[in-house]
Amino acid sequence: MRLRALLDTDALGLKLLGGEDELDRTVRGVMTTDLRDPSRYLSGGELVLTGLAWRRDAADSEPFVRILVQEGVTALAAGEAELGDVPDDLVAACARHRLPLFAVHESVAFATITEHVVRQVSGERAGDLAAVVDRHRRMMTSGPAGGGPDVVLDLLGSDLDLRAWVLSPTGRLIAGPKASGPALPAEACGRLAAEHLTATRTGRRAPHRVLLGGTTYSLFPIRSTGRSPQTARDARETVLSDWLLAVEADAGDWAEERLDLLYGVTQLIAVERDRREAARTVRRRLAQEVLELVQAGAAPGEIAARLRVAAPVLLPGLGAAPHWQVVVARVDWDGAEIEGGPVAQALLEEILVDPLSAGAEPSDRIAVAHTGDEAVALVPLPAVSTEHDGSETGLLADALLESVRDPLTAGLNDDGRLTLGVSAAVHSAEGLRGALEEARHARRVAAARPGRVCAAGHQELASHVLLLPFVPDDVRRAFTARLLDPLRDYDRRHRAELIPTLEAFLDCDGSWTRCAARLHLHVNTLRYRVGRIEQLTSRDLSRLEDKLDFFLALRMS
Repeated sequence: MRLRALLDTDALGLKLLGGEDELDRTVRGVMTTDLRDPSRYLSGGELVLTGLAWRRDAADSEPFVRILVQEGVTALAAGEAELGDVPDDLVAACARHRLPLFAVHESVAFATITEHVVRQVSGERAGDLAAVVDRHRRMMTSGPAGGGPDVVLDLLGSDLDLRAWVLSPTGRLIAGPKASGPALPAEACGRLAAEHLTATRTGRRAPHRVLLGGTTYSLFPIRSTGRSPQTARDARETVLSDWLLAVEADAGDWAEERLDLLYGVTQLIAVERDRREAARTVRRRLAQEVLELVQAGAAPGEIAARLRVAAPVLLPGLGAAPHWQVVVARVDWDGAEIEGGPVAQALLEEILVDPLSAGAEPSDRIAVAHTGDEAVALVPLPAVSTEHDGSETGLLADALLESVRDPLTAGLNDDGRLTLGVSAAVHSAEGLRGALEEARHARRVAAARPGRVCAAGHQELASHVLLLPFVPDDVRRAFTARLLDPLRDYDRRHRAELIPTLEAFLDCDGSWTRCAARLHLHVNTLRYRVGRIEQLTSRDLSRLEDKLDFFLALRMS
């Protein structure tokens, strides 16, 4: 469809602010974003919708528009609900780059525009199928009359006699039909999620058909609006965050029209998913601000003031949280240049939700930031109980992964790893810096273990990292000398940099490709150095025990 057709549709409430000569441009998709740099989600030809949450001052408009133009975006539509009028600096930036700009009236939902574009691009459905999709659209509209994904699934059952469920990538039930049949058991949800992730990683074409307990299910991916299998750059970028639609039917012999309808339903549910993602922006921003203050060593009073602002958002109705825990997660892919932070962020937001809770709303209490390849969650605890031994309970590392280990292992396949660390609960802003370091130490301990999905908690640090200062000096010196002196001597004689190589290898969790890239070495050179380390120390860096010994020796030296 062309931009001119959008402008001529009064119901969309679009007002042209610039680019009148470009209205014959073609729209191939639509995407909603408030990211400062959404380039990794763009494939070209999109109408980009934004609420302007990315704009902090006038200087932000130029780089944002430049990114859109570089990625081949057709036009930009800015909502008026956040700032009132569209800022002049954004209008000027779009004019400089010849990017058509629309204003979206505050009374018009982005979901309405998205659904209109999806329907026009996909083409009209025939007869009763088009009527069903239209009914779904009306029920998905935000506001008191909207019913969300559950109502869409009920309509699938009543109109097409199809039972279907929306699942998270970890197998948690997001939505299901309320009008008919028993609920899908949690075990079946986990199995279906694992099968879906396996099929996606192996490149099988959707829908994926699975036989489970004598029943055939067809699995459809639910991707963010504007993204399709043809435009995805690397499945690993989103495989651990995309929802899926599980339909109790064998789609292998369906007509094209019926398949098209189901894909249309997944796009409508994706609109709801994107709306919830946009609502999560505030919580992510609060977490990012707190994380930046903690990492910068800000005064506890400044951090405490930020927490007082964050607590009502994270714990509505409960006031300031007396306890906080920090959870750190990292997702690594062998031999791939994929930014791990956003993947870990989306995954950690899912993991921190109670696995027995249904619906998308529970994740609205989770605030996760990301920095580099690492995601950091600041988890407020309304209350922390005390065990008989005096230790406090809260989030437990193993419990967080217990119900999601199998699906995530399938999604990580044979080239990805998830490692997670959990701190103890802290009572004030003064303890957050220590809690962050504690969670990071725990994650490194988890990374030293075998397996695709590993976690460690603060309890497991009590026997080594946290007790290192209490080890007698002579014992510390003897332990570090036995392991590190042969390497130091060799470095002095040959300038071989074995100690820095060892530190980098452990920090990269034993990944040859990441370590070689960090040190700017060929992998064969890295293997030679590690082999020399093992030869000089009579240790084996593929063994967990030896990795931990080297880790402790470096920490104590």
